[in-house]
Amino acid sequence: MRSRLFYLLSKYGIQPNSNLGQNFLIVKDIVKREVERADIKKNEDVLEIGPGFGILTDELSRRAKKVYAIEKDFRLLEILRKEYSWRNVELIHGDALKVEFPKFDKVVSNLPYQISSPITFKLLKYDFKRAVLIYQLEFAQRMVAKPGDKNYSRLSLMVQAKAHVELVEKIGQGAFYPRPKVDSAVVIIEPKPKEEQIILNEDLVRALFQHKRKKVSRALKDSFHMLGLTKKDLKDLKPVLDQMPHSEKRVFQLDPLEVKEIENFLRENNVLIRLL
Repeated sequence: MRSRLFYLLSKYGIQPNSNLGQNFLIVKDIVKREVERADIKKNEDVLEIGPGFGILTDELSRRAKKVYAIEKDFRLLEILRKEYSWRNVELIHGDALKVEFPKFDKVVSNLPYQISSPITFKLLKYDFKRAVLIYQLEFAQRMVAKPGDKNYSRLSLMVQAKAHVELVEKIGQGAFYPRPKVDSAVVIIEPKPKEEQIILNEDLVRALFQHKRKKVSRALKDSFHMLGLTKKDLKDLKPVLDQMPHSEKRVFQLDPLEVKEIENFLRENNVLIRLL
């Protein structure tokens, strides 16, 4: 894989674009494990975000019914068209954050780190069976952190409200070219059944985690403006906020169901009327 990458870089006279977060995976065993973990069936369609030089794409094409590969860098798209003759791969030129995804069953990708958060939330708006994704290690650790953990964050809460997540492998910096400054990790995401997913008010979650070490009631009082409230509203609502369920808990101790209970309480008392 390493020699193939350097061959293509030399052949086409290009260098990775750091502005697009291009760090190409060069360890074949990791690519194979990614594909194995996706457990792709012959009748399944797979989405790949950022195919790069097509090394992972090629493996996916051998397993899937069809692969949709979204690439922002037109230089790489042209190389893929010249170097491969895939019959079941559709190359899509565009920004993965902006294009509408085609219907897919699985997603397998080495994600550009700078879009990790928005692309994860976008993916969770779609119906799919499993995602096998490579993230920056610190980001992956936040994704899988449990309530009360030091890494537990808004990201942890929002992802786990909709899906089961597991960090299954850590990857050193030397597995990529160019070598990134941080380690990486493979994460498996499996959406929960629709009836088990908890849909949370994003403004409320953002307001809470603005002060994640504070008690719930204090956090919301300090973030009243993020809920569309004025200082006068806050004064009037102080008794309500003090009666909230879980008001004495620290924000980073809340699980998704507890946040939903807080949301329902605030809705019933017209605190979130501007947001819902």
